Amino acid sequence: MPTGANTSISELPKSRTEPDGSAVVRVLSYNIRSMRDDEDALARVIRACAPDLVFVQEAPRFFRWRKHAARLAAKSELVVLSGGATAAGPMLLCSLRATVERTEDVLLPLTPGLHRRGLATAVVRLGGARVGLVSCHLSLRADERYAQAGLVLDRVAALGTPHAIVAGDLNEGPGGRAFGRLAKELQDGWAASPWGTEHTFSPTAPHQRIDAVLTTPGIDILSCGVPTDLDPHDLRTATDHLPVLAVVRIPAERSALAIPASSDS
Repeated sequence: MPTGANTSISELPKSRTEPDGSAVVRVLSYNIRSMRDDEDALARVIRACAPDLVFVQEAPRFFRWRKHAARLAAKSELVVLSGGATAAGPMLLCSLRATVERTEDVLLPLTPGLHRRGLATAVVRLGGARVGLVSCHLSLRADERYAQAGLVLDRVAALGTPHAIVAGDLNEGPGGRAFGRLAKELQDGWAASPWGTEHTFSPTAPHQRIDAVLTTPGIDILSCGVPTDLDPHDLRTATDHLPVLAVVRIPAERSALAIPASSDS
């Protein structure tokens, strides 16, 4: 059930840069099932959330996958940032608000007989804030999933940014070992500031929270959850997961707060 009366996307804080340079950012995490469902409904859901950053799982990975990814980005009024087949499925989209510093697609160790997993990563600037991004889709097998959670945390540390956001399909709920490993070091968005509804799978009968947005402790999570005012038909036909929408405030990097020297000093 909704956590409160105000669960409308339109009532969420708007994306903006604060006077001190900090950035209020809308973050969406969404498993899109390789765009095998209603592509137009998928794009409508994404547009309705008005995100600055989209952490995608199960992006197209095969024939003409870049073309499919670019088409979804265009329909969603976004651009492809990184990932896709080169990250074994995770992908990042962003609005033109983001200034890209660097990107890297990472393939995780392959367990014979299991699906290859990877990470789509990037470092971007929004306003005066600098933040690392990791989109992930963890294994269906518990032991591999737990190990991959550790690799995600290693990747966050390797980004070298003052703040980071991790989002994706964790393939287990908050009681699981992998989810717990991530939440021990990162803030779980729903636990920190619940909004909307909790469960992300499946759209027709939501009963599990296996998708999450997590951040490093310095980021202020303003709200996080599944929006309640999206078109139910679009949600059912877009893919087999529900989207997780979070609004966060990322502090400005200290160097961005420096007052420039006067030209006549």
